[in-house]
Amino acid sequence: MPAFDFPQDLLDAQAAFDEVQAERDLFAQSLPWSTEPVPGWKADKQLHSDCRPEKDDSPGYTSEEAERLAGYRARILELTTFVLTHPYWGTLSGPDRVAARTALKHAHDTAGPAA
Repeated sequence: MPAFDFPQDLLDAQAAFDEVQAERDLFAQSLPWSTEPVPGWKADKQLHSDCRPEKDDSPGYTSEEAERLAGYRARILELTTFVLTHPYWGTLSGPDRVAARTALKHAHDTAGPAA
């Protein structure tokens, strides 16, 4: 893959996007399975299996949880818009633009320990 000379603000925005998305994903794992309070359920036994799917009651999201999740979504949208509309992309065309976008997504990947 060719090397690209990304502007620092574009690199910073991509790094911030990755960080906010990771924070949002971690936070979302702690949330109830439903945004609204709903009763749990237990399904019938699955064909050819002893699996019996079920969910406990969901208390729904608190207003603080919903607000925090909305904040993450707003920040992700802001960063996505910045990255996608950055003037740098106008300096590239065709396959180079696609390769550059892929390279930017992985620009902050850390390599494993040296062998």
